[in-house]
Amino acid sequence: MLPAFAKWAGPSWPGVSAFCSERAGGVSQAPYAGMNLGIHVGDDPSAVAENRARLRTQLPADPCWLDQVHGTEVFDADASSEAQQSTLVNDSVSVWHPPRADAAITQTPGRVLAILTADCLPVVIVDEAATIIGAAHAGWRGLVGGVLESTLTRMAQATGASSSWKAWIGPAIGPQAFEVGADVRDAFLADDAGNDACFVPRLDVPGKWWADLPELAARRLRRAGVAQVELSGRCTVSEPSRYFSYRRDGTTGRIATLAWLNA
Repeated sequence: MLPAFAKWAGPSWPGVSAFCSERAGGVSQAPYAGMNLGIHVGDDPSAVAENRARLRTQLPADPCWLDQVHGTEVFDADASSEAQQSTLVNDSVSVWHPPRADAAITQTPGRVLAILTADCLPVVIVDEAATIIGAAHAGWRGLVGGVLESTLTRMAQATGASSSWKAWIGPAIGPQAFEVGADVRDAFLADDAGNDACFVPRLDVPGKWWADLPELAARRLRRAGVAQVELSGRCTVSEPSRYFSYRRDGTTGRIATLAWLNA
C-alpha cells in the first residue's frame, strides 16, 4: 500500500465523487515540494510518477490528463480510444501526448476527469441526475474566452436534452490575492458591466484592482443556466502548506482536481 496524501473533499452530490489534492504527502523536492502532479513544470519525472501512483490508489481508473493551454477546447473522454496514462520507462517518462484541451466531459461511470491548477479555477459541472460530468480549467483568459460555456454546451449536446446543472469551483487564487490591471478588468466589463462588482481598486497602487476570480466564474455559470453554484472558499495563495501557487512562488508544482460519476 502506497502512503496516503492530503486531499480536500469536493461537493457532496449524489452519484458523483470529487476531490482536490493538496501538496502534503508526495515525494517531490523544493520548489515542487510534496504532491506535485504536473509533469510539465520542471520537476523530476520519477517523483511525479510516484506522486501520480499514490493518487491512482484513490481513483477507480487512470485519470484523463489534459494538455492545458488556457483555451476553450473541450475533450470528450468517451470518444477517444487513446490511453490516458503516461508510464515510467528506463527512468524517463514515456513519450505520450495528452489531448490539448482545457476541459473534459464524460458520461461513463468511473471515468476520471483531471484538472491541474496552481491558482487557476478548477470547475466541476454535473447534471441533476448525475448522468454526465465535466471538469474545466479556467484562468482569467479561459474564463473570458468562454471555457465554462463551451463545456456546458458540449454536455448539453452529449445528453441531447435540457438539464438542470450544478457546479463546484475548487481552490484557486482568492479575491485578496489576485491583482490585475486595466486590461483584465476591461475584458470582463466588456462582457458584462455587472462584473464591476468583482473588482476592488487598490488605493495604494493606481491602475490596479483586486479581482474575485471565483465570483466572476460563478456569475458566468449562473448566466449560462447553472442553477446551483458552490465555491470551496479556499485561496491557493494564502495557504502555502496546502496549495501550490504560481502567483506566489513562480516555479512551483500543480495540484489536481479529480471528478467522476459513480457506478
